[in-house]
Amino acid sequence: RPRGNRLALARPDGAVEIYNFAANYFMEKVIPGHDARSVEALCWASGERLFGAGLGGTITEYDLARLCVSSSLDGGGGPIWSMAANSSGTQLAIGCEDGSVKLFQVIPGGIQFERNLDRRKGRILCLSWHPSDTHIAAGSIDILRVLDVTSGQTLQRIMVNYHVQKVTRECVVWSIAFLSSGTVVTADSFGRVQFWDWERGTLVESHTVSTSAVLSLAVSEEEDSIVVGTSTGATYQLQLLPVKMGSLEKRWVRTKPFQYHTHDVRAVAHSSTALLSGGSLDAQLVIRPLMEKVQKKGYDVVLRKFTFPHRRLVSCARKARLLLFQFSQHLELWRLGSTDETGKDGQVLPVCRLPEHLVQLKSKGPEHIYCSCISPCGSWVAYSTASRFHLYRVRYEGDGVSIKKV
Repeated sequence: RPRGNRLALARPDGAVEIYNFAANYFMEKVIPGHDARSVEALCWASGERLFGAGLGGTITEYDLARLCVSSSLDGGGGPIWSMAANSSGTQLAIGCEDGSVKLFQVIPGGIQFERNLDRRKGRILCLSWHPSDTHIAAGSIDILRVLDVTSGQTLQRIMVNYHVQKVTRECVVWSIAFLSSGTVVTADSFGRVQFWDWERGTLVESHTVSTSAVLSLAVSEEEDSIVVGTSTGATYQLQLLPVKMGSLEKRWVRTKPFQYHTHDVRAVAHSSTALLSGGSLDAQLVIRPLMEKVQKKGYDVVLRKFTFPHRRLVSCARKARLLLFQFSQHLELWRLGSTDETGKDGQVLPVCRLPEHLVQLKSKGPEHIYCSCISPCGSWVAYSTASRFHLYRVRYEGDGVSIKKV
């Protein structure tokens, strides 16, 4: 989710990363994951405040200075699948497993439950506010609904497959966007991006962009460009273009396909100058510049693929020839292999001693490891979680290793 100059991104282990657009998309902050915290939805509200929600059923606010959770509140509707803030950032809407849409007020120091909107059967997988904050569009299985924020009533209920004959499998509405014109855009498991007139309940346009599911959708601020992500790893751009030169009549046209991911593109975002996409299994963040929106060409506008972390997850004990690898809930200590031969840079030499896995150190408790380090001599290993620091003494006796908590 982009907000101003920052992008917030969630990982499957519950970790949240903040990237700074102004500083060349550098990852400036990481909030470590937690066993009890899955993040299905993230949104910015009320300025620079960041909220997350997930299948644990709680709404969490993150402290971006101390890089931890500052407050959390039970949503009261079971697992939370979706969350969206209104345009002013004063209200949060969440979509729950029990079919309810709940409103929360953003107040200093946290959030406060306001009320429930009309509840129907079927989990709410996606939500979008109308820019005027008067209506909310909610996507579910086989259905999309438009709710009135003031009365809480369902004003329109549209079956997304009403015009398709003999549908045997259910159609999941994975993502939704409410445009200021009153058009509702849906992305579904049949590989379609569809445009609906919500007041009449009719289908205006339908684009089959993929043979598999369309999982994510984001609209530009001017509402003239849409980026969608699919389960095959492809992303597509749709643009609102004149039917012919000089014509006032415009139509949505699929313009650019990109294949930067190997698997599901679970998240997409549209900034003023780039399309952003996140792959769930290849763990990549891809930033693709919109060349027509960029004045000067330079390093700032090149295609970025973040395939490796911006922070240190491997540390080296040079003297002892040891490497320490950091995972979310354990550390691994390895001894490097060695060779008797010598050669030039880039040459592959025969190994007389193979790399050796010496020890695996598991962290206890639900908090994930934030940082770790090994001393140059290899006799000390330290790691830290959000609330605790751990130090271990490592002794090497012949081929054996003993490790003692300090």
